[in-house]
Amino acid sequence: MASTPLPEQHIAPEMVLDFLQNTLPFKELSATALARLAKKCIIDFFPKDTLIFHQDDTEVTHLYVIQKGGVKSYLKNAEGDISLKDFRGEGEYFGALPLIQNTKANLNIETVEDTFCFLFSKEAFTELLESEPKASNFFLRSMSDKLVNSAYAELRHNRATGRAESALYLFTTQIGDIQTTPRTISSLESVQKAAADMARLHIGSLLVEENDKVIGIVTDKDLRTKVVAKGLDYATPVKSIMASPVQTIAANAVCFDALLFMMSKRIHHLAVENQGEISGIVTTHDIMVLQGTSPIYLFREIVAQRTIEGLYPMAAKIPSVVRTLVEDGAKANNITRMITIINDHILDRLLTLMVEKHGTPPVPFSWLLMGSEGRREQTFLTDQDNALIYAQSDDPALQKEAETYFKAFTEEAIEHLVKCGFTRCPGNIMASNPELRKDSKNWQDTFSRWISTPDVREILQATIFFDFRAGFGDRDIADKLRSYLATNIPNNDLFLYHLANDCLASRPPLSFFRNFIVEKDGEHRNSLNLKQNGLTPFVDFARVMSLKHGIKESNTLGRLQLLAEKQIIAPEFHAEMVEAYEFIMQIRLEHQLEQIENDIEPDNFVNPAQLTDLEKQTLKGAFDVTRRLQNYIKQEFRLGE
Repeated sequence: MASTPLPEQHIAPEMVLDFLQNTLPFKELSATALARLAKKCIIDFFPKDTLIFHQDDTEVTHLYVIQKGGVKSYLKNAEGDISLKDFRGEGEYFGALPLIQNTKANLNIETVEDTFCFLFSKEAFTELLESEPKASNFFLRSMSDKLVNSAYAELRHNRATGRAESALYLFTTQIGDIQTTPRTISSLESVQKAAADMARLHIGSLLVEENDKVIGIVTDKDLRTKVVAKGLDYATPVKSIMASPVQTIAANAVCFDALLFMMSKRIHHLAVENQGEISGIVTTHDIMVLQGTSPIYLFREIVAQRTIEGLYPMAAKIPSVVRTLVEDGAKANNITRMITIINDHILDRLLTLMVEKHGTPPVPFSWLLMGSEGRREQTFLTDQDNALIYAQSDDPALQKEAETYFKAFTEEAIEHLVKCGFTRCPGNIMASNPELRKDSKNWQDTFSRWISTPDVREILQATIFFDFRAGFGDRDIADKLRSYLATNIPNNDLFLYHLANDCLASRPPLSFFRNFIVEKDGEHRNSLNLKQNGLTPFVDFARVMSLKHGIKESNTLGRLQLLAEKQIIAPEFHAEMVEAYEFIMQIRLEHQLEQIENDIEPDNFVNPAQLTDLEKQTLKGAFDVTRRLQNYIKQEFRLGE
């Protein structure tokens, strides 16, 4: 049975006061409020391994503040598997969430050592929240954090096969914990010496040093492709074949970020940096061995394809990769980043093979990705949104040659992408459309027209164009266009006004009484459109605010992060938007994954009746954030005045 407090165990207010004055949020209270609270405190002692709260069973009557010792909190399913664990020590608390929600204990709370707790009654806690705004903001904010984390745990428990908690290592284990000791070689040593050292030490790389500084890295792949394959003299110094500079990652980065970085850079070794010094080496193999199944296998399969037809089945393998990530505890941002990188590799390999087939293009070009692809927010339901920009030429003959080349190139590329699983855009936003295949000057003129003489209907159709990024080819061409926009858009108030007004078009699906507003009829009756009414307002907000302030980033979370760093939006508001956006995206992704695994065409419609009470509550909180960001837009751009 869970332990119950003993009200007779009172304590001297002076002792309580001394402790609370060094503990958040109590130390920020007025002296009067703190003294009043201290007088209402009792103390209780719980031996090691005492179950203080039993989830869904214990009636919570007090707020517990740990004075000495520590507890662990966790959820347990019907099979006895632990799906959430946290540890709280001196100065931390538990019990606030069920007190605020007026529910039974939502977690198991068990002591990990002999523990003393200060207890404050529900009445005293409620009075504190009502009279002290700082305390109220602190606990409600903490409640939001714990609510979201608990809801994520339920999502994983309900929609993913349970796995051992150690599977979460990909998103929690730091690179510094799995790094190996780096081995070095002088830049003047021979490649033969490098090969001998690697064989003797059973390693796949050596850091190259010169004047006691690391200047590069040589790998076993370098020896195969740059020495053996090309018949290079074995006496050649390693400096001639090394890769430089060395790609590094911080020791406190998590394994998932390292894996993503290596995949995006197409490398298999990273130097680990700790306080400015290289302290170790980590490889894709290190991560693959620990995880068992890794996205790197699919990445290697894509890169290894020698025919375009071999790429057709690759995208269909993404759901199995994502299933592993979900089971490992991945959140929405982890998943969309991984999907984006895999899709980018498919596109890169496809277009590389096409360039080999069609020959070198007459002028440099860049394949532009727009919409969710441009924002790096792809899910399983992704159609094509792309365009092509190529270098302007003053030579009419060369210009004509370019038009002919890129017409054939884009039309064939779109057909191959369809066969790879990327459906055609219903609005024909594809590079095969002659209107979306232009030289750099024509693209600049097009954006200039949209910005300087904005037509409301045209702007609404063009919003996804402002999320573009380079997907393949000469990235400088795309970067110059992005720089042009970052320079010119902030000065066009009318364009920004229309764009801001469009941010209010997708309203959060909540009634005045905080009930869900669902589709009334049709195929998706009684469902919520999580994309249109849930995610789009965040995307629109991040876009218009970034364009207004000259921010070049296209990813929604990246845009919000830069807005916060530039102090354009408050840190608290930024944190709330990130939590809300990621939770809505999480429900959407796991809903689509479940549909795919049941041979159902994925969509964005979720029936709230199929969500747990906790998921519903968290989703309503996320929609409340949507209301706030839209009110922010109204004030920022003086809409409705």
